[in-house]
Amino acid sequence: MSSHTVPDFDTFFAGQPREHLLAAIDLALLEDGPDLTSDAVFGPVDRLAAQIVAKQQTLVAGLPIAPLVMERCAALLESPVVGGWTWTPHTADGDELPSGFIAADIEGPARLVLKAERVILNFVCHLSGIANLTRRYTRELDGTSTRLLDTRKTLPGLRFPEKYAVLVGGGQNHRRTLAEMLMLKDNHIDAAGSITAAVAALRAAYAPCPPIEVECRTLDEVREAVACKVDRIMLDNMDLALLRESLTVVPPGIETEASGGVTLETLRQLAEASPHGPDFVSVGRLTHSAPVADFSMRIRKA
Repeated sequence: MSSHTVPDFDTFFAGQPREHLLAAIDLALLEDGPDLTSDAVFGPVDRLAAQIVAKQQTLVAGLPIAPLVMERCAALLESPVVGGWTWTPHTADGDELPSGFIAADIEGPARLVLKAERVILNFVCHLSGIANLTRRYTRELDGTSTRLLDTRKTLPGLRFPEKYAVLVGGGQNHRRTLAEMLMLKDNHIDAAGSITAAVAALRAAYAPCPPIEVECRTLDEVREAVACKVDRIMLDNMDLALLRESLTVVPPGIETEASGGVTLETLRQLAEASPHGPDFVSVGRLTHSAPVADFSMRIRKA
């Protein structure tokens, strides 16, 4: 088992995140089109049993998506089937599985199981891969006060599942939507004329104003953001010397986030740049470059 608290799937996927997840599942099923091969080989009453098997040592993430895929697939199935289906998990998200472990059993109409197979595996393999990579990064931060953040560099339509997988791996979410935190980047600052003017525009536009983060690349920008008393300062693409100097001018009441080109090899060095920070390091590759985990589905006659 993992040592951190794994998010509750139903709590995370409530409201808008659940709507987006179901839409992604439906789209995945629809883009496959009708399974003409299975429809020809199997009749409406034929049944299959299947096992989801880990083919490597891996964290598991996204397993509760499988019964949702089965449910949506049953509603969208083009060909008739007879009888219901069952889903029996043997593990939970956040568990580390040895190679060969049977993560779950599925039993149901052959046409349904085979239509759902690849969609289930695509979700579980992808999300488990993100959890694995996230855990590798979080382990590099052991013993420091710095926390690992993801970014919005996610696959279109999969924002919420991918950020859920980051939580399963021990990381934290930055902002799931643009409304959760206001982030001033160079385009906004240039348009407003200065960091001070841009922050003032945000505070004038919203009451209450969401938390404000300012992206800074120079020491002067950091000092100006500090004077504005923003909630978080992103120290963007700074070398180690500039990062250290910037951290000395940010008071404890303002969070700091190192970002830009972070790798496993540089992560620890960034976290130890100062005795007091940075509070966060954000890494886009957690979601946009994670290798998939290897799961397969073994299928036999029911």
